[in-house]
Amino acid sequence: MKKLMLIAMAFVMLQANAQDHKKEHVKKDKKERVHKPMDFTPEEMATLQTKKMVLRLDLTAAQQQQIHKINLANAKERKAKMEAYKKMRADSKGEKPSKEARYKMMNTRLDKQIALKKQMKDILTEEQFKKFEKGAKQKHMKQRKQMKQRKQMKHRVKKQRSRRSE
Repeated sequence: MKKLMLIAMAFVMLQANAQDHKKEHVKKDKKERVHKPMDFTPEEMATLQTKKMVLRLDLTAAQQQQIHKINLANAKERKAKMEAYKKMRADSKGEKPSKEARYKMMNTRLDKQIALKKQMKDILTEEQFKKFEKGAKQKHMKQRKQMKQRKQMKHRVKKQRSRRSE
C-alpha cells in the first residue's frame, strides 16, 4: 500500500512539473505574438490593415486608396504614440498617469474614433459600413474578453505567489 502511495505521489509531482513547464512555453509564445505587430513599419501595418478590409468589405480600387491613406495616417500616429508611451513608462518608473492625464487620453482617443467613423461612413457604401461596424463591435468584444482573462490570470498569479511565500 505504501509503495502504491509513493508511486501515485511521484506521478502527481511529475504531472504538476510538466504543467508548469508547458505554461512557461505558452507564455513565451504569447509574448512573441503580442510584440510582432510592433516590428512592422507604419506603411506595412497600413497595407495589411487595408488588405484585410478589402477582403472583409469587398472594396473598390478608389475606396482602397482612400482607406489606405487613412490607415497610413493612423498607423504613423499609433507608432509615435507607442514610442511616447514606452518613454513615459520608462521615465515614470511604473507610476500610473494622473486622473486628468487618463481623461485627456481617453477623450482624444474617442474623438479620433468618431472622426474615423465619419470618414469611413463617407467612403463606404451603406452595406459595407454595416459590415465595418459589425467587425469593429466584434473586435471590441474580443479585446474586452482578453482584458478580463488577463486580469483573472494576474489575480491567480498573485494568489499563487502569496501561497508560496506563506
